[in-house]
Amino acid sequence: MKEDAIEAIQKLLSTPKKIVIIPHRSPDGDAMGSTLGLYHFLKKLNHDAVVIAPNEFPDFLAWLPASETVLIYEKDKENTSQIIFDADIIFTLDFNALHRTGEMEQVLTKVTAPFIMMDHHQKPDDYAMYQFSDTAYGSTCEMLYHFINYLGFKEKIDKTIATCIYTGIVTDSGSFRFPSTTSTTHRVVANLIDLGIENGAIHNNLFDDSSYNRLQLLGQALQNMKILLDKKTSYITLSQKELDQNSYVKGDTEGIVNYGLSIKGVVFAAIFIEHREENIIKISFRSQGDFDVNQFARTHFNGGGHINAAGGKSYLSLKDTVAKFEDILAKTTIN
Repeated sequence: MKEDAIEAIQKLLSTPKKIVIIPHRSPDGDAMGSTLGLYHFLKKLNHDAVVIAPNEFPDFLAWLPASETVLIYEKDKENTSQIIFDADIIFTLDFNALHRTGEMEQVLTKVTAPFIMMDHHQKPDDYAMYQFSDTAYGSTCEMLYHFINYLGFKEKIDKTIATCIYTGIVTDSGSFRFPSTTSTTHRVVANLIDLGIENGAIHNNLFDDSSYNRLQLLGQALQNMKILLDKKTSYITLSQKELDQNSYVKGDTEGIVNYGLSIKGVVFAAIFIEHREENIIKISFRSQGDFDVNQFARTHFNGGGHINAAGGKSYLSLKDTVAKFEDILAKTTIN
């Protein structure tokens, strides 16, 4: 992060401010971990901080410290909009384009408060006065750890903040197996463990505390999996009917796409999930090695992300979306 930006932010935070912290729509572990970690840090500096999420976050993240204080824009647009307009500073974490907040974008484009962006995705928009944007990091939570250190407040990181930061690191690193996991990542995690985080319990809360319905949905997804070994590809589909039959709740499909990537010989995996209420097919892409799913998602499915992990969307039917995917795949070289 640039020295002049650090000094400017230090000055901004030197006196109590009204601060709004915003994750992207449908926030994941990194988005919620980083926003709540920053929330606890700013509270320690006596700021009036609040996290406002565009929509509900998954139940498996509801154990995070102070998650009950998070306001949901879609549930109370009038009140949350006013809080945003009244803010002195707005932090946006784990995204770099305002359209990633959905309907909240209409509010954010009208505010006068300075934005501070913290994010590790490619091609950031230029809405923020100050940016900590670096694709070399595997998670925004790891960036938050260094951000606090850059500001000279490393001693403020306690077990609560460390718990939030660890959550984002472990989820966005695929439990430390993705290529973006570095030796520095492990050193940061070692420091968090020294601060007393219960890493085993965190992992259990995130990955092992599944409901019966979630496991049934996983079973359905695995039954639906298609494998195209000549293209080193696997993909999964889940229809709205299948979601309903298994009492789907937000977060139940988290991580399912990775099962396809675990198959020997597969380097590209996708999952297509039908959401009729939004009239959209939500897509997640994962890859191993050099196949760039960020570029694939940007080019073909209105999305983006990282080289080995990206998302997209389609306004076609589930059947037509899959047909489009297979057609593109037939013309794509995957080494």
